[in-house]
Amino acid sequence: MTKIIRVFILSMMLLSPGAGAYAGIEVLTEANFSSIYMWRGIMLDGDPVAQPAVYICASSEGLGKIKAGAWFSRPLENKDALKSAENDYIFDYTYSFKKVDLSFGHIYYDFLDALPADGAKGGFSREFYWGIAFPEALLAPSIYYYYDYGRKDDGGGEGSYLVLNLSYSKPFTLGKKKMSLEFSGRLGHNNKLYYPGKGGDAGVGAGINIPLAGSLYIKPNINYSMPWGNISDKCNGNQKNRFYSGIYAAYTF
Repeated sequence: MTKIIRVFILSMMLLSPGAGAYAGIEVLTEANFSSIYMWRGIMLDGDPVAQPAVYICASSEGLGKIKAGAWFSRPLENKDALKSAENDYIFDYTYSFKKVDLSFGHIYYDFLDALPADGAKGGFSREFYWGIAFPEALLAPSIYYYYDYGRKDDGGGEGSYLVLNLSYSKPFTLGKKKMSLEFSGRLGHNNKLYYPGKGGDAGVGAGINIPLAGSLYIKPNINYSMPWGNISDKCNGNQKNRFYSGIYAAYTF
């Protein structure tokens, strides 16, 4: 993990337009524990999973924000036939206007347990994305478009995914502790991404944001996913409506 952090710090230095241009540098660490591994309406693993991540963020007024990091997923049990060990490497650039955020980035997916058609041990894919967000608007809507250009023979998706995200936060106080109820929703469209044809998914979620100390907080949550079209087709994705739950933790330093 230390080696990964050093690589991303060096990347920040190389990408900065000048020494000190990005003065605000912070490290964000996350840990997510989920009852199953759900991704865009697709259950990738029916076993509980642990999903830690580390990101380095550099921001400066007038220049935008750069974020680079690594995200991991590991099954905690092996009771079904699905294997989902995965490492993802992410780069994101976001520029904030007065009421609108514009983002673009790239994700490299490393599927450690995949068995691609070319017979290699493990698979991989690559994905560009761009998005627009309105953080101050009602329900904080955002729209993201993902284009997967990985070859199917290597384990890639060769398709696209368009998603509308919504969220709402309701602060409340319990005793002397300030918390918040967090609600989320999404509506996604799948265009030949990993499955022939078109379809999509919708999802809703609810959680309680609980601050612990400083910038450390946890969020127990419950979610419901509803796929349709090529994702739910019994001859294709064969996905079903599913409840799943988890607990998310984050710390910034």
